[in-house]
Amino acid sequence: MTFLKSPRFQKYLLPGFVFQSVTIGGGYGTGRELVEYFLNNGPVGGLLGMVLVTTVIWSVILAVTFEFARVFKAYDYRTFFKKLLGPFWILFEIIYFILLFIVLAVIGSAAGILLEANFGIPYIFGVVIMLAAVGFLTFKGSGLIENFLSIWSLLLYAVYITFLVVAFIKFGPAIKSSLTSGNIGSGWILGGFKYALYNLGIIAAVLFCLKHIQTRKQALIAGLLGGPIAIIPGLLFYIAVVGFYPEILPVEIPVVYVLNKAGVPALLILFQIVLFGTLVETGTGFIHSVNERLRSALRARGKDLKQWQRPMVAVIILLIAFGLSTFGLIDLIAKGYGTISWGFFVVFIIPLMTIGIYKIASARPQGKECR
Repeated sequence: MTFLKSPRFQKYLLPGFVFQSVTIGGGYGTGRELVEYFLNNGPVGGLLGMVLVTTVIWSVILAVTFEFARVFKAYDYRTFFKKLLGPFWILFEIIYFILLFIVLAVIGSAAGILLEANFGIPYIFGVVIMLAAVGFLTFKGSGLIENFLSIWSLLLYAVYITFLVVAFIKFGPAIKSSLTSGNIGSGWILGGFKYALYNLGIIAAVLFCLKHIQTRKQALIAGLLGGPIAIIPGLLFYIAVVGFYPEILPVEIPVVYVLNKAGVPALLILFQIVLFGTLVETGTGFIHSVNERLRSALRARGKDLKQWQRPMVAVIILLIAFGLSTFGLIDLIAKGYGTISWGFFVVFIIPLMTIGIYKIASARPQGKECR
């Protein structure tokens, strides 16, 4: 716990771990997303898309975002996008809420499926347990959320490394064969690009922890480290499952499929517990960002968001998302995420890399600290 409270961790590593924590539940916790955007382009093509496209885009955009947030003290998405887009900031909020409900529907569906398929717990109980956990964390606020996301991320790293080791022991020849096949699909660049874009929409859920960053150097280093920190667990999982290409392509939850094939019951149980925690992480990050946005708006009117109102917001949002989860995991990921990617490209990435960089540069002569 002392390490998590150290200034170096909070400035340089915490933003990356929070980004990874919020990303994983809707980004690669079940493995379905990695299959959809990477493995569909062949084992080698997917690897190229993940490393050369997604990681690079994440690092660059995170670095610029962190610096913009620091310069303008924009630690919630309402403040951030008002500074970036002016009166058009509401366009981001519209797209963000669409993503929020899609992601929460995905993790709600995954939570129910995981507990029902592996522990015999009725589907609805899985959703209720996740809802209660998210409500509790949002009630406690930023401090506990930072600690939970960081600790769970470190645990997740350990489990994913173990998963990769077991996969190599059990399926090493098949993994090697897939990675040396030279199978590169034509869509690997576009797949990596779209995957990077829709996940960047969750940056809004990371802004609350950037208050620890004080200088430009810290912001840029934290951003550049954030890309690798977020992608490494996904990369470990990807390497572990390429040995099952192409039979794994239509599987709804690939991680459960591979662990069942591995025949290590203890690891399967541990992975399910950790994966369920990642779903809670993602839900918490998204809903906390909405609470911080509401808090910012209320403070502008001389009011504040009461502590008991935070979990109420969580419950309302999660119940709506639960209704959407009936559409099915594969359809939500394949259709919902792909469409929303381009929305974030237009209202976030292009403005950030043009208007945002200009505003950061223009802020220097006005006396703002930009070291």
